[in-house]
Amino acid sequence: MTYLEYFEKIKLAKERIGQYVHETPIDYSTTFSRIVNAKVYLKLENLQKTGSFKVRGAFNKLLSLKDEEKKKGVIAVSAGNHAQGVAYAASTLGIRSVIVMPETAPASKYLATRSYGAEVVLYGKYLHESMKKAEELIQNSGLVFVHPYGDLDVIAGQGTIGIELYDIKPDYVIIPIGGGGLISGISVALKYRFPNIKIIGVQSSSSPSMKVSKDLGRLIEVEPSYSIADGILVKSPSDLTFGIVNELVDDIVLVDDEEIAEAIVLLLERSKTLAEGAGASSLAALISGKIKVSGLDKRVISLISGGNIDLSLLSTITEKFLYKQKRVVKVRVIVPDKPGQLNKVLSYVVKIRGNIIDIVHDRHSSDVLPGYTKIYITFELQSSESLSLLLTNLINEGIDVKIVE
Repeated sequence: MTYLEYFEKIKLAKERIGQYVHETPIDYSTTFSRIVNAKVYLKLENLQKTGSFKVRGAFNKLLSLKDEEKKKGVIAVSAGNHAQGVAYAASTLGIRSVIVMPETAPASKYLATRSYGAEVVLYGKYLHESMKKAEELIQNSGLVFVHPYGDLDVIAGQGTIGIELYDIKPDYVIIPIGGGGLISGISVALKYRFPNIKIIGVQSSSSPSMKVSKDLGRLIEVEPSYSIADGILVKSPSDLTFGIVNELVDDIVLVDDEEIAEAIVLLLERSKTLAEGAGASSLAALISGKIKVSGLDKRVISLISGGNIDLSLLSTITEKFLYKQKRVVKVRVIVPDKPGQLNKVLSYVVKIRGNIIDIVHDRHSSDVLPGYTKIYITFELQSSESLSLLLTNLINEGIDVKIVE
């Protein structure tokens, strides 16, 4: 099939799924434009139905099935977003769905998938292990398999995002890559209209299968390891997506969990946008400098592909970020265990307008002399300069003080 024929399938998909999905907003970000030194726009697929772009491909695939296939029902394998997309689309269209998810799938995505009416089967640690279970179920039940990325109808559905970017006329589009269905569809839609556009893929350094395959010029498998970007942990892309990416995608870069976590928090704080790890990876590549797009006249699209982050993980990421930025600080002081000593320390915290979060006493550790107490004080700060002032004041009072990293 030629790329013109691929593009015709994307146009058809746009008409087919239009009544079932949102045309998501494109938000210009002054903050990220300043950081990157270009015009940065966020394509907010986290605001899509089910919280991710995956519902586009799911609807297009299910709507393209023959009546006898719809009667059999469908089955999918996913860590979460494809699962939710297929479950929601199937429920909307009155089709039975069975979803096989890895046992490590975030609880939020598992519960959401069930809430959309799917029968959920938990199996394996990673997607390729879950796939084996799905193959067994297909043999026994005749369910129609909905591949998360190695399917032309799924790719065409994801490619409808590209058409929605036409009005911006972007110079660069930054897209997360797992199995490659999303970037394949968007690349076809954009390269057809704008042949000189630069399309950059982003993968987690914990799962660089597409990058390694592209660098070597052949499809290979790379065993994934843990990452907060669970949605793009894929052992191997498909022959179909690798072929498209190898020809149309200009470059692929890798980001680590620290960079992704920072992007998640900055999106939430500066743009009021909730993104999951995979969804924030495109912005992570931009603000970390992995992708150079310098030029105030350059239009850059960062695709925020999903927002289905587990709330406990979000809490952990946010707390760690605040500690890293010294906006929340824990100090350890050792003072005489007598009235007024804690008040003296806290008075200096008050002077720098610190907001106390927690206080813990420790009188029993081996490094605490008799008659003394070790106190851990956690507080919010307005600036790192005020932290230096606090430490200086406490040291001048003869207080043993140390920042707890």
